[in-house]
Amino acid sequence: MEQTNDNGALQAPLGSGFTAASTASEVIKGVSLIGRVAIVTGGYTGIGLETTKTLAAAGATVVVPARSIEKAKENLAGVANVELMEMDLMNPDSIDAFAATFLASGRPLHLLIHNAGIMFVPLRRNSRGIESQLATNYVAPFHLTARLWEALKKAKGARVVNVSSLGHQFGPFHFEDPNFKHREYETLAAYGQSKTALTLFSLELDKRAKAVGVRAYAVHPGNIWGTELAREAPVELLQQFGFLDAQGQVVPEVIASLKTIPQGAATTIWCATSPLLTSIGGIYCEDVDIATLSLGEEMSAGVKPYSVDAASAKRLWQWTEELTGISFNTAG
Repeated sequence: MEQTNDNGALQAPLGSGFTAASTASEVIKGVSLIGRVAIVTGGYTGIGLETTKTLAAAGATVVVPARSIEKAKENLAGVANVELMEMDLMNPDSIDAFAATFLASGRPLHLLIHNAGIMFVPLRRNSRGIESQLATNYVAPFHLTARLWEALKKAKGARVVNVSSLGHQFGPFHFEDPNFKHREYETLAAYGQSKTALTLFSLELDKRAKAVGVRAYAVHPGNIWGTELAREAPVELLQQFGFLDAQGQVVPEVIASLKTIPQGAATTIWCATSPLLTSIGGIYCEDVDIATLSLGEEMSAGVKPYSVDAASAKRLWQWTEELTGISFNTAG
């Protein structure tokens, strides 16, 4: 019986041959995606844009959902094999409408990459009353995956890649008060639990879906400057992380130590396309390989055990179904 990644059982590097410095184009070299269909949320800015370009250059048809079609058109101008469709991850009706339109095309979906995300934002809630980072970074990917399920099954060998973060180490999922209704809102705690939730989702989805040929992965892309993720970040937080100095100016040597955008997209591309992962899933990856467990209390490379805890993953799936009213049945 194939082993699952429950409680981090599979969190050990494979020896991919790549490193933290590898780029998306290096990782996909020699891979043909002709005839494959991909959806990349947030696929028109930052590492999502690099992911879209890389997949499209390898021959895939890449569907990019966008809140701003005009901005997406501008950023993706000249990129072949790309289709743009409207979708707002904070709006459940918009997710349903996007999925319905895609399913109506009758196409299989080979790659579903949940790249879009927000961070450092003030307290907001969506129409369901869900805190915005949790809504965007986790609940929307769960919702969209559920709605696109028939297309994923039709691919007969699909992969779902969830762009998580080292930020999952800001904290576990807070089952008692996930939406900060009874505790003080902290933007980093909210971000952390949203990325922990996405990693737990990867574990549980893979376990439920592999029997019908769908595998799931969680990815830490690395620390990157130059994306739009920090567009609402208070100066004080960016100073706390060392990105800005006391005068609010960028610290060049810190920025130079971070990954480039092409390096940041590399692990996503590896999880989406590597033949090394054909029979393994539910794992958390970083630096273009499977990550190790991070067992200390401090933040470090790797994945915290609470983010690959089997009982929490199952509980979260049930909680999300109840919250959204979506019955996500992965049976064939």
